[in-house]
Amino acid sequence: MSEIILPEVELNIHTPKNPTEAVVVENYVCTAESSPNIVRHITLDLTGTELDGHFRTGQSIGVLAPGEDHRGKPHKVRLYSLSSPTKGEGGNQHLVSTTVKRANEEVDGTFYTGVCSNYICNLKVGDKVKVTGPSGKRFLLPENVDDFNFVFFATGTGIAPFRGMILELLESGFKGQVVLVFGCPYRTDVLYPELFDRLEEEHENFHFVKMISREDRRPDGSKYYVQTAIEDRADLLDPILGSDNTLIYLCGMKGMETGIYHNLAKKGFMGYLRLKGQPSTEDPNEWGWKEAKELLKPSDRTFEEVY
Repeated sequence: MSEIILPEVELNIHTPKNPTEAVVVENYVCTAESSPNIVRHITLDLTGTELDGHFRTGQSIGVLAPGEDHRGKPHKVRLYSLSSPTKGEGGNQHLVSTTVKRANEEVDGTFYTGVCSNYICNLKVGDKVKVTGPSGKRFLLPENVDDFNFVFFATGTGIAPFRGMILELLESGFKGQVVLVFGCPYRTDVLYPELFDRLEEEHENFHFVKMISREDRRPDGSKYYVQTAIEDRADLLDPILGSDNTLIYLCGMKGMETGIYHNLAKKGFMGYLRLKGQPSTEDPNEWGWKEAKELLKPSDRTFEEVY
C-alpha cells in the first residue's frame, strides 16, 4: 500500500483567550422538513480574519457561546467539524460551514438543552459569532488522495466532515472509489439527501448507502446500522474493503466503532485493525461485544472521530 501522507496544517491561530469574529451568511435545515431532529447547515464568513483560507476539510472550528455557565464562568469553547471543502463553501475560500443539531433532550425526567448548539442554530444571517481554530491534525484526507479508495461511516452530524471531503474528492476529478455509509433512525433524518443522491447520480465512483434503523428490518429481524452495511452491502463493499489501498473513516456517536471493527474482523478485513491483547479464540465470530471492544483498535488505515 502507498504511504499515507497527511498534510501539514495550522492549529490554534485563534484560541478561546484570543477569539476572532465570523459573520453568519447561511443557516438552513439540512434534513427533510418533517424530521423531528432539526439539524442545520451554518455557513460563516471569515473575511478579514486570520482564519480566512487556513482551514482544511476534516478540521474543526471552535465556537464560544455568549453568557456564563451555572458557576458564573464564561462558556467553554465547543468544537464543530467543518462540512466544507478546503477551498471553502461553494468554492469561496473565506466561507466555512458546519452541521449542527439542535440539542434538546429529556433524561430521567430532566430536560437538557445544548447551550452552544442551540445558540448556533438560533443565529440569523448577519449575526456575528466568536470563533477559534483551526483544530485537528489527523482526521484529514491524505495529500496523495489518488493512491487510495475511501469508505466513510457516519451517524448523525458525524456526516459533516465527510460532506467536505466528498465534495473535495469528486470536484477534483478523483477516480478512486468513494463510499458514504450513513446511519440514522428514520428516512426523514438523512442529512443532505438531495446533495448526496445527486452526487451518486453524477459520479459512478461514488456510492451513498443509507442505513435506516427504526423502519425496515434485516432478514433475521435485527436493525440496520452502519456496521451491518459491511454484511448487508457486501456486493459493493467487499471488493473495496478488500483492496489494500482503501482507507476508512468513522465519525459519529461513540460506540459505533466497536460494531464496525468487529464486523470487519469477522469478514477478515484485519488491515484496518490491530489487536490489543490476546483473544480467547482466533475466530472473531466467537468474540462477544465486550471482548471485541477491548481487543480491536484502529490501524493506520483507519481514522476515527467519535464523541
